[in-house]
Amino acid sequence: MIINRPNTATRRLYHLHAYKVRSPATVNSPAVKILSSSHPRVRPIRPFRSFSPISVSTSTSVSTQNRPLSSSAKMSEPTKATKRPRSRPETYEEALRRLSLLQSNKQIVNLFGNDSSAPKKTEDINALAMPEMLAWLSRAGYTPASLTESGLRVVHVAGTKGKGSVSTLVSSILTEYTGASHEFPDGRRRKLVGDKVGLYTSPHVLSVRERIQLNGVPISRELFTKYFFELWDRLSEAAREKGDLLPASSIQTRTTSVEPQSTTTEETVEGKEEEEDEYDGPATKPFYFRFLTLLAFHVFAREGVRSAVVECGIGGEYDPTNILEAECVTASVITQLGIDHVSMLGDTLPKIAWHKAGIFKEGRWAYTRALRGEEGEEVMKVLRQRASHEKDRGITPLTEVQDSEVEKWWNSDFGQRIARDAKLRGPFQKYNMALAVNAAREHLFRMGMTLGEFTNHKRLKDMPEDFVKGLMKASLRGRCEKFHDRNHRTDWFIDGAHTEDSLRGVGEWFAGRGEYFDREEQPRVLLFNQQDRDPAALIRALLSGFGDRKKKSEFNLAIFTRNEEKPPGDGESRRDLSVQEKARDAFLELVGEEAHVETFTMDSVEASVELIWRNANRDKKDPWCDVLVTGSFHLVGAVLKTIDSWGRSGVKD
Repeated sequence: MIINRPNTATRRLYHLHAYKVRSPATVNSPAVKILSSSHPRVRPIRPFRSFSPISVSTSTSVSTQNRPLSSSAKMSEPTKATKRPRSRPETYEEALRRLSLLQSNKQIVNLFGNDSSAPKKTEDINALAMPEMLAWLSRAGYTPASLTESGLRVVHVAGTKGKGSVSTLVSSILTEYTGASHEFPDGRRRKLVGDKVGLYTSPHVLSVRERIQLNGVPISRELFTKYFFELWDRLSEAAREKGDLLPASSIQTRTTSVEPQSTTTEETVEGKEEEEDEYDGPATKPFYFRFLTLLAFHVFAREGVRSAVVECGIGGEYDPTNILEAECVTASVITQLGIDHVSMLGDTLPKIAWHKAGIFKEGRWAYTRALRGEEGEEVMKVLRQRASHEKDRGITPLTEVQDSEVEKWWNSDFGQRIARDAKLRGPFQKYNMALAVNAAREHLFRMGMTLGEFTNHKRLKDMPEDFVKGLMKASLRGRCEKFHDRNHRTDWFIDGAHTEDSLRGVGEWFAGRGEYFDREEQPRVLLFNQQDRDPAALIRALLSGFGDRKKKSEFNLAIFTRNEEKPPGDGESRRDLSVQEKARDAFLELVGEEAHVETFTMDSVEASVELIWRNANRDKKDPWCDVLVTGSFHLVGAVLKTIDSWGRSGVKD
C-alpha cells in the first residue's frame, strides 16, 4: 500500500511563495530553511523561535519578544502610535458577529473536492496546512516552544468516532486531581495538575463557548469576549506590522465568498456591519477552526492552565491542533476509525489511520483499541509503522487496548456500577472509557503523580476512586444525552451522530435504554435529519443497531425535518423538502409496510417538536413517549434550543 506524503520540494516551494521571498539572497535565509522543516515532530524544533511573535512596541527587543507567556504574564499594552479601530464595541455579541465572518470549515473542506470522489487537485493542499498554522501561531504571539515552556501539558486525541467523548472523559478525570500538590526535594510544594484543566473540543451544540472549557465548564461570556479581542487584536497588529493581510495565501484565498459561520444557536446576533479598518477585519484572520484553535491555546496560556485535553478537528497529521512539540504532549489517543472526509484523508481505513497517527510524538505513549479482522489488521499495521518506523522521528510506544480486557472489566460489578451511573451511556462508551483511563493515568504520571499499584499495572479494575468519579461525572452536550420532560410526557434521547458507525452505536444505545430501569412499553419517535450524506446508508446503520431487539425498539412515528429552528416567515418561499422526502422513502423501504410507522416531513424543528408533543399528550392514559433525535449536530442544537425556549421547568437530567 502506498501512502502519499508531501515532499520537501513541494513544502519549500510553498514557503517561498507564502512568505514572498523576492531575492535569491533571501531564498537561503535561515527563516526559509527553518520553515521548510518546522513540523512539531521534526528535530530540532528550537530554531523556530527565531521567528518573532508580533511586536506591540517598537522598542521591544527580539529576545523579549520571544519569551513565552507564563501563566502570570500580562498582555503588553499597545503604544499610542498603534492604529486602533474606530469606536469598536468589545461585547460578547460583537465577538460572535466577527467570528461569524471568518471563512467556514465547509468552505475549506470543499477545496479538496467532493467527499464521494478522489481529490481532483494536483497540488497537495494538506502539505500547506502546517506551515500556515505555524505562521498564524507566530502572529498570535506564540511558538510551539513557547507553549511548551509555559508549562502546558496536553493529552492529544484523534479519531473518527468517540474522540469528543474520550476527550471529555480524560478532562473529567484530570479535574478530580486539580489542586493536588507534591513536595519536591528542595522543600517546595508544587501543584502537579494545576488548578484548572483545559479542554478544547468540537463541534459545539448550543454555544461556541462549549469548545473551550476549564474544569469541565465552558468559559464564561466575559472570558470569551476578553480573550477573543486580545487574539483578534494581536492578529490585526501583526498584519499591520508586516503589511500583509495573510501570512500564507494558498488555502484561504482559493475561496472568495464569505459564508457566515454558524457560531451559536444560543442567541441571534443582529445589526448592520460597520465599516472597519481592513487590517482589523476578517481578511487578516485564519479560518474558523484555526482561529478557535489559536483562541484555545491563548486561553490556556492566559489562565495558567498546566493540564489540557485537545481534540483534533479532522485527521491529525495536518490538523491545526498538531503544532505541539513532543515535550508538550503527555499522551496521544486514537479512537475508533471510520470512513469520513475521504477527499482529505483517503477512502480506506488504512489511509485514514495514517493521518490520525500523525499526532504520535517521540517518546510519548499512544493508546488505541486493538482491531481484529483483515481490515483491522491493516489499520493496526499502519499505526505500528507510524509508531516505530518513521525516519523523521523516534519511537512512539503504542498500547493496543484489548477488547477482552475491556469486556472483563465492564462485566464485573465494578464496571456495571460505572455503566449504571455514568452520564455518558451506551455500550460503545466502555471502549472510550478504557482509552481515557489509560491516557489520564499516563498524563498524571508525566506530571509527577504516583497512583500506587495503578501507576505500573494496566488493569482497569485497579483504577483509583477519583478515576471512577471522573468517568461518572463526564457529560457532553448532544452525545448520548437524555432528559426527562414532565411537562410534555416525553423522554428525550439525543445524539448528534452522523456517520454509519456512530449511528449504529446510537441504535444500540436507544435499544438498550431500559436496561437499567423498569420501563413500560412506550411510544417511540424518531426525529432525523442529515443534509449532506446518503440518508439510506445512515438509517440502515441506525436500525442495524437494534439487533435482536428490533421488534421492541422499532418506531411508531418517524419525522424527517430540516434544521431550521423556525417555520418560514411571511413572504418566505416554501422550503425544499426533497432531502427529507428521500430520507423518509429510504426509511419506509427498510422497515417495510408491515411496520405501520406513521411518517412526516417537516420544514422546521419547532413544527417537529410540536408534533411530537401532541402525539405524546393525545391520551393521558398512554405511557410516556421516547424520542430519539439524531443524524446531525445542527439538528440536535436546534432541538435543544427549541425545548429550552419553550420552557423545561419539569425537565430532570
